[in-house]
Amino acid sequence: MAWTYLFIAGLFECGWAVGLKYTEGFTRPLPLALTLLAMGVSIWLLALAMKSIPIGTAYAVWTGIGAVGVALFGMMFLGESREILRLLCLFLIIAGIVGLRLTSRP
Repeated sequence: MAWTYLFIAGLFECGWAVGLKYTEGFTRPLPLALTLLAMGVSIWLLALAMKSIPIGTAYAVWTGIGAVGVALFGMMFLGESREILRLLCLFLIIAGIVGLRLTSRP
C-alpha cells in the first residue's frame, strides 16, 4: 500500500506544482486554496509512504514523479519544448523511478 500512497502523493505534487503557476503569485484565491490542499494531501501521503519505504527512495520517487508529470503537463498544455533530448532525459528519470521500485524491499 505504501507504494500506492507514494504514487498518488507524486500525482498531487504535480497538481500543486502546476497550481502554483495559476495562483499568479498567490493573488488568486481559488487556485491558491486548491494548491495548498494539493500540497497538504501530497505531504500527508508521502509521510504515510515513508512509514515503510526508506526516506531516500520515497523522496526521490516523489520528486521524480512530480518532475516528470509537470514537464509533461508543460509540453502538452503550455507549448513547452518536446525535443528528443528533453524526452530522453524524462525517460531517464522514469527509469530511475522504476529502478528504485524494483530494488526496494517490499
